[in-house]
Amino acid sequence: MSRLVMKFGGTSVADLERIRRVARLVAAEVATGKQVAVVVSAMSGKTNELVAWTDGSGRAAQGLPESDDEYDAVVASGEQVTAGLLAMTLRNMGLNARSFLGWQVPILTDDAHGRARIEDIPPANLEACFAAGQIAVIAGFQGVTTDQRITTLGRGGSDTSAVAIAAAVKGDCDIYTDVDGVYTTDPRIESKARKLAKISYEEMLEMASLGAKVLQTRSVEMAMAHRVPVRVLSSFVEPGEAPGQGTIVCDEEEIMEKRIVSGVAYSRDEAKITLLGLPDHPGVSSQIFGRLAEANVNVDMIVQSRARSADTANMEFTVGKRDAVRAVEIVRKAQAEIGFEDVAVNEDVAKVSVIGVGMRSHAGVAQSMFQALAEKNINIQVISTSEIKISVLIDAAYTELAVRALHAAYGLDQL
Repeated sequence: MSRLVMKFGGTSVADLERIRRVARLVAAEVATGKQVAVVVSAMSGKTNELVAWTDGSGRAAQGLPESDDEYDAVVASGEQVTAGLLAMTLRNMGLNARSFLGWQVPILTDDAHGRARIEDIPPANLEACFAAGQIAVIAGFQGVTTDQRITTLGRGGSDTSAVAIAAAVKGDCDIYTDVDGVYTTDPRIESKARKLAKISYEEMLEMASLGAKVLQTRSVEMAMAHRVPVRVLSSFVEPGEAPGQGTIVCDEEEIMEKRIVSGVAYSRDEAKITLLGLPDHPGVSSQIFGRLAEANVNVDMIVQSRARSADTANMEFTVGKRDAVRAVEIVRKAQAEIGFEDVAVNEDVAKVSVIGVGMRSHAGVAQSMFQALAEKNINIQVISTSEIKISVLIDAAYTELAVRALHAAYGLDQL
């Protein structure tokens, strides 16, 4: 008997009427003979409210441990409410369902509260649930440590919960969200964006990490590692209304025609930090980025160029906007030791990227990107590449223009 894990995000379970629609979608899958587990997020806006409450409670007094573990106990409660309500709704429809919290599955994690990583999911309890003919309704976003403390997996963690559970029970995974699939770019910016029938794990991972909000990055990493088939589809339809809907995230080999470029992603959550007059000798970069790494500041794009004066260089790198102030503080503290002249920060930038597995075997992809941007008089500040993506940093004011220009340049509106 085939198994399916269905995941529903916050907007899909925002109120009782939407939970009833979710229940109808679940019932339709059960009617086909599948063994079904459902992973749910908190109702839309609930996690933000809970986080605000934890912020309002203040920090632990001096001499006591930080309250990260209690933070998790509070913010995990939103999913508990949704899981219970969906199980009740399914029972009201005559379906045998029961709710599971993270510790009841159990979803075993490390003890990095607020950003825990899943280490194991023993399947015995879920296997027993299936054997009893029950639908397992599981609170997403949460797990438990070996010493029985509740943990949360970070924003978007319910996607990761769902993929991990699908891997544990050897099932497929359907991610229901407020869009009906993965598009070539954000349809809110480019009305000619096209929904992709299939996209490779590698492309989806790049798109998720480069700004596309459809799937959480860690969930794609896990799906790729365990080869879990994932489908992204809309929860705002009734059963049977949209046959064949959604986008399948799968192995590259399962895609018959590999497009040179599959999508254009963008991120406005960028800040560019510039170090001027940096001593140009071995070990300087290690000093700078070692300090940032110790502070858990994630650095993305990096470029270094010769300065006007001899034996000096200028360096530019990007971090997330919320890390910009901290990053500047860290490098300023090291200014005397490292010996650079000055540091500047620019938060009025955006990263625009083109992604496609076809880049591996086609030349001229970068040239097409640079030409399309040049024709719109968009200046490129920093460039970063990998095997299947090219990213550029530009002035934030030109973000939407750049996305539309690149979408057209690679013929994505013709798919």
